[in-house]
Amino acid sequence: MKKLQHVLRKTSAYFSENISIFFFQYQHVFLHVCRMTENEAIIYKKENSPRLLLFFAGWGSDENLFRRTVAEGYDCLLCFDYRTLEFDYSLLDGYREIRLLAWSMGVWVAGQILSGHTYPWEMKLAVNGTPFPIDDRRGIAEAVFHGTLENFSDATLARFRRRICGGAGQVKEFLSRQPYRTTEELGAELAALEHEVGKVQPAAFVWDKAIIGLCDKIFIPANQRTAWTGTEVMEMEAEHYDTVLFDRLLEGKGEEWTRR
Repeated sequence: MKKLQHVLRKTSAYFSENISIFFFQYQHVFLHVCRMTENEAIIYKKENSPRLLLFFAGWGSDENLFRRTVAEGYDCLLCFDYRTLEFDYSLLDGYREIRLLAWSMGVWVAGQILSGHTYPWEMKLAVNGTPFPIDDRRGIAEAVFHGTLENFSDATLARFRRRICGGAGQVKEFLSRQPYRTTEELGAELAALEHEVGKVQPAAFVWDKAIIGLCDKIFIPANQRTAWTGTEVMEMEAEHYDTVLFDRLLEGKGEEWTRR
């Protein structure tokens, strides 16, 4: 059975059966990469830090899209590929502080996975997503989501990527980092998400802050505002995918990581 994919930058070893191991260097950091034959769980090892940035990316993501500088003093665990919601909770053991960052469909996934578990949260930050991802008032309209899935193709994927980026400059930047995953795999992930969202209740998971991109064409701002009633909200001029915003969030330098 496939499992949720993870990318972890830290020093401790993580092994499983049927893993092939590769070594390469990225940004002057030696990364020890383990690939599992079915679910392709990828573990980056960087520092033996007591703090973790736990990042649930959006649908269709992989590690290539988020190869960026991470806040000093933090390990970084990147989660993607939501064809199943299995999660290895042992990856979170031993950290004194955990920052949670979730984007798009990753907001719903993070809530489902982490609800009912207690961790030393430093802050929990949701970006351009809601706990109600397929919802006419609080997420993506049901007809839009289902129509995208029913007509999913290379052309559909290309249009979606243009919509999440907005202008030509950001599209070009996205394409320079675009995920390596196949259209077939992304379609399967989209179908799995529709199925899972339809069969479970929204998670009783409390977020500290939600960032709403005012240019978001996927989770439209009005629906995000409705979904986040009672939660601190920060609105900004940003597309659904905004590379400058993600640079700042992963580096941990922006005011997004502050509370009122």
